[in-house]
Amino acid sequence: MLEFNKKLEDIKTYEAGKPIELVVREFGIEPKDIIKLASNENPYGCSPKVQDAVKKILSNMSLYPDDSMTKLKDALSKRFEVGKKNIIIGSGSDQVIEFLMHAKANSNSKILINSITFAMYEIYAKHVGAQIIRTASQKHNLEEFYTLYKQENPDIIFLCTPNNPTGDAIDAMDLFDFLDKIDKNTLVVVDGAYMEYAEAKDASKKIDPKIIVQKYKNVIYLGTFSKAYGLGGMRVGYGIADEKIIKELYKLRPPFNVTTLSLEAASVALEDEEFVNKSISLNFDEMNRYEEFALEQKIDIISSYTNFVTLVLNDTLDSSKISDALLKKGMIVRNLKGYSLNAIRVTVGTNKQNSKFFERFKELI
Repeated sequence: MLEFNKKLEDIKTYEAGKPIELVVREFGIEPKDIIKLASNENPYGCSPKVQDAVKKILSNMSLYPDDSMTKLKDALSKRFEVGKKNIIIGSGSDQVIEFLMHAKANSNSKILINSITFAMYEIYAKHVGAQIIRTASQKHNLEEFYTLYKQENPDIIFLCTPNNPTGDAIDAMDLFDFLDKIDKNTLVVVDGAYMEYAEAKDASKKIDPKIIVQKYKNVIYLGTFSKAYGLGGMRVGYGIADEKIIKELYKLRPPFNVTTLSLEAASVALEDEEFVNKSISLNFDEMNRYEEFALEQKIDIISSYTNFVTLVLNDTLDSSKISDALLKKGMIVRNLKGYSLNAIRVTVGTNKQNSKFFERFKELI
């Protein structure tokens, strides 16, 4: 009988939001009638400039990508005012998380995370047999993090701000005060996948990677092009940190880990600030509608600094049943029962998509 690594026995497969194609096959719904509000993609797509740029290089697909990733590194270096040696590019920011786990942790390690947060932190920790330590609070409570840090002496601390799947964010000054107290041999990961949204809504939530590089040799900032930049299908993320951290991560990076199309798309996306800013503005206009809807329906909503909202359901509603019922109506949302929350996470879509969600949700309740 074929046997596998015993560490895999305790790992649950990460469940991404259902793709539209699967819903078409399962329920026989026309693709045009399906609305996907489950994976926090930008409902406005990506910049038209990105689409034009990608089309121009389609004839060059027989060659491997530029493994130095110079164009994208130059763009990120300019954007964040950091050196190119402070940057690593990954196939999504979760690939950088995987590099970090293998670079720093092992079976004797402890990994400190929030009670409810991005599932891949735990999954990658289990890859190396590390122990997960969780806070008790739903939102990031840095005092609680510090208490557990002193008690448990973790090798890695993950801070997701804004947090996925709840949407809350940490004040920048509070974060830096926390980092000042952490031992330099403890790696702190600041996951800013939704930071473009957070800083637009509240400047006090903005975490500047340049400050991290200048002040903290043991901290890495993560960003992605999958959310505000509308490039989820391209899978491009990045890490920004002290050169020593980046140098160690490069030992784990496979060659040509990001495609030619992805590198070009991300580089051009950074240039079109007007498109990104408009997408973010529309996002928060529509989020106001969700807050009004939750108030009308007497449903709790977690204040969000992202492009999604978390609707916490009361005892008379079950998030699994609601999610399944919506799915059969062609509406894909994220059930948070797996996070021990009787809640659904809904990506803030376009005006038309959101109106459809309100209509179908009211039909169910």
